[in-house]
Amino acid sequence: MSEDAYQNAVDHGVFNEPEPGTIIRASISPSGESWLVIIFAMWGILWTLYWAGTLSYGLYNHWDQQRLSFHLAMTLLTVILMGIVYLRFVMPDVIIVKHRRNKYITSNDTEAWKQYEV
Repeated sequence: MSEDAYQNAVDHGVFNEPEPGTIIRASISPSGESWLVIIFAMWGILWTLYWAGTLSYGLYNHWDQQRLSFHLAMTLLTVILMGIVYLRFVMPDVIIVKHRRNKYITSNDTEAWKQYEV
């Protein structure tokens, strides 16, 4: 992000109402193409497969519940960590501003009616 774009974002402020259709970009976070994110994803997939595989092996060999629950917890923890990294660093950071209309129009408010041609 350039210094001018950063200064414009700061000057714009949070409470100013943007126009409908405005594209707001918050590109302070690094992109999902970063090597660190790719290495972390590969690491997460490897450990998820390991913990899920040992959980399956333990279920087949009748391990006790405490050990099985540990393997399930480690599988879920690894998946959650990968989800957090995905949400933080990979998901797009572009927001298109749209303003909502009323869900229904009362019969008294005829100015809000839209005329559609068939």
